[in-house]
Amino acid sequence: MKVLHVIPAVSPKYGGPSHALPAMCRALMARGVELQIASTDAEPGGRISVELERLTSYQGVPAIFFKKEWSEAFKYSPRLSRWLNGNVSAFDLVHIHGTFSHACLSAAKASRRSAIPYIIRPLGNLEDRSLKQKRLRKKLFLNLGGNRMLRNAAAIHYVCESEKRRSESALDVNHGVVVPLGINNDTMTSHMKLTSSNGRRPYVLVLSRLQPAKGIDVLLKAFLKVRENQKLSDWQLIIAGDGSPHYQSLLKKIIEERNANDAVMLTGWLDGDAKARALAGASLLALPSHHDAFGLCLLEAIARGIPVLVSPHVGLAHEIEAAGAGWVSAVEVEALGRALEEACTNDDERRCRGKASEMLARKFDWDKVAGMLSQLYESIYEGNGRARRT
Repeated sequence: MKVLHVIPAVSPKYGGPSHALPAMCRALMARGVELQIASTDAEPGGRISVELERLTSYQGVPAIFFKKEWSEAFKYSPRLSRWLNGNVSAFDLVHIHGTFSHACLSAAKASRRSAIPYIIRPLGNLEDRSLKQKRLRKKLFLNLGGNRMLRNAAAIHYVCESEKRRSESALDVNHGVVVPLGINNDTMTSHMKLTSSNGRRPYVLVLSRLQPAKGIDVLLKAFLKVRENQKLSDWQLIIAGDGSPHYQSLLKKIIEERNANDAVMLTGWLDGDAKARALAGASLLALPSHHDAFGLCLLEAIARGIPVLVSPHVGLAHEIEAAGAGWVSAVEVEALGRALEEACTNDDERRCRGKASEMLARKFDWDKVAGMLSQLYESIYEGNGRARRT
C-alpha cells in the first residue's frame, strides 16, 4: 500500500500535530507502509529550510515541499495544489492532517477527482469551541467545500474519544475512528529528578505554544500565589514555547507586576537536546488548556515518568485521571493553586504518579499506534473507500 500524507506545515513550532507527523510516518514505514509527505515550507515568522518541488527527505521520511504563497492561517499554495492534482492517483490512500487549510481542501478535491479514498485528521478543529473561533470564516469555508470534504472522507481520524464526541456533536459527521498519537518509549531516557539537593531548584514545566487557549496565564497566577507558601518558595515555573507576541507580552507583564523574575523563566522555543534536558529536570509538567484535542507534550512527559497537571478540556485528561498519572484541575486560579500545592509539597505522591505515568505511556507506543493505523488503511482499501465497522 502507498499512502500520501498531506499537511499544511510540518514545522514543530506549530505544535503537536505537526511535530507528531514524522514520527507517525517512520513508525508506519517500519511496518512496511510505503508513504510520502506533501506540505508547504511554512513556519511561524518565516520558512523552514527545505528543497522545494522535488522529492527530498524530512526527518527520515520521503517528502516534497512547496512554497506557501500567502496567508498564515490558510497557507495558500497553488503549486502544491497543482502537484496534488497530477500525482494523487499514484497513491492508494491519502491521509490529510488538518481541516481549515488550502492544502487540506486541495488534497480532498484531488482525491475525489481520482477516486482515491482519503482520511482526515481534524486536529481538534471540528470541536464546538474551535468552530466558535473565527466563526464566520470557518462557516464560509465549510459551506464552500469543507462540508463536502468531511462527508466524503473514508474516515475522520480522531486522536481520542473526547475529540470524537465533541466533534460529532458539533457537526453532522458520524464516521469517526479513534487512533491516538504515539511516543517512542524505547528511546526515552529515565527521568532523573533534579532538586536543590544536587544544585538545581525543582520546577514545574510548561512545554507548549504560547496562546490564550493554553491557559498559561491562569497557571502563572496560580503558581505565584501558591509559591507564597514557604515550603514552595524554592520552586520555579519554566515556560518553554513560542507563539502569539501579544500573549507573551501578557505573561511578561504578570511576571513583572509580581516581581517574579526569579520564580518564572520564559525560555522561548526549545527543541532537540535543550527540550530533552528541560523535560529530564522537571518535577511536574503542566498543560492547563481551555481546549486541547490531545496534548503531545504529555506523552513526552509520562514516557519519562514525569507526573502531569492538566485541565479536563485536554483530550488525554480522562486517561491520565484513570491511570493516576497526574492531577486534573479546572482552569481557575484557585483550583490550579490547590492542585499545584498538593503536587509540589508531596514528593512521595509525585513519585507514585510518575510510576503510573510510565505504565500509561506504554499504551501509546508508536509501534502499537502504527499497527492501528495500518489496520485502518487496510480496512478502507479493502472496503471500497470506507472504513469498515466492527
